[in-house]
Amino acid sequence: DVFSYLSAETQVVIISAITERETRLIVEELYFDDMIDMLEEMPAHLVKKILKDTKEDERRLINQFLSYPEFSAGSLMTIEYVDLRKNMTVKAAMEHIKQVNIDTETIYTCYVIDDNRKLLGLVSLRKIVTSPDDVLIDDIMNTNIIVANTLDDQEYVASLFKKYDLNILPVTDKESRLTGIITIDDIIDVIDQENTEDFQKMAGLTPSDLGYFETPFMKMAKNRILWLMVLMVSATFTGRIIQRYEEVLQSVVILAAFIPMLMDTGGNAGAQSSTLVIRGLALGDIKPNEVKRVLFKELTVSTVVAIGLTTINFIRIYFLEKVEIRIALTVTITLFVTIILAKLVGGLLPLIANKLKLDPAIMASPLITTVVDAFALVIYFTVAVWLLGI
Repeated sequence: DVFSYLSAETQVVIISAITERETRLIVEELYFDDMIDMLEEMPAHLVKKILKDTKEDERRLINQFLSYPEFSAGSLMTIEYVDLRKNMTVKAAMEHIKQVNIDTETIYTCYVIDDNRKLLGLVSLRKIVTSPDDVLIDDIMNTNIIVANTLDDQEYVASLFKKYDLNILPVTDKESRLTGIITIDDIIDVIDQENTEDFQKMAGLTPSDLGYFETPFMKMAKNRILWLMVLMVSATFTGRIIQRYEEVLQSVVILAAFIPMLMDTGGNAGAQSSTLVIRGLALGDIKPNEVKRVLFKELTVSTVVAIGLTTINFIRIYFLEKVEIRIALTVTITLFVTIILAKLVGGLLPLIANKLKLDPAIMASPLITTVVDAFALVIYFTVAVWLLGI
């Protein structure tokens, strides 16, 4: 058990240093899914060393599991489960469970299959233990089963666990044959991976499976530079807008002092909305076709937020800093419109990305901030020209 919790790098070092006999002893003690995870991270020469003394049937099964796409249900599942037949009695089922218990990852849920391994139902160990010996499994099994397909994405599998409060999930192929099960301990790892990936994307980073100190500095730089380059180029549009209204700034220099506040507030407002919508999409709380509901919600919330912030800001600028009334109104109106627009954009862009089959996380804070900054400046200078008569 301890070996499966070691990092992939440590496992490689250990397997490289020990004999084939010692390797075989370690592999024999691993659960099947942990062994598959280990083999996926091993160099080819070590995989050959591990599989050298493996039986032909087991080697064929291992190769089948290794062929499943990465991050699919098939790559997560294990074959170590208890299967029963519907014509078994409770007594016969108990005897079968006792025989296979040592080789299975869990016995709390047993799966009922036919001669072609088609999944018919499931029955809990509690149900078996509390039923009379002569009762048939067919009479006590539950046929209302939540299943995953071997090719389902791991994020979808994780959503099934959360939605139906599962501890274990059967996995079937396209012909409804039981091929394995996924347990909650593996899904917790998936949830951690997906959350980390989402946070990295929302921060404008290329996702990486490696830890902070495990990532080579060149790879870390490569992961960061792409989005920074995109944002740097897109920020030139903001500079162009300021250049276009250079005469306005020269006429009323104090307008420049409020640009950082307007841009930062707009960017933060948009980031708040996008974060909530992205999370809502991931959890299934928000459906991709609920655009109108999301926009109405964001419009309502942004109006309340805008009223509060602009009121405080006007009091600060006009009464405390003694700024001329028209400039105070220019900043206040711009802030009000920017907050509403930013929250609408922040709520809408993830939905558009989802509709286009893109990852909504890529539309998070970095891109939204750039878009909102450009809109904020255009609004600001347009209002300034109108109110100040420049």
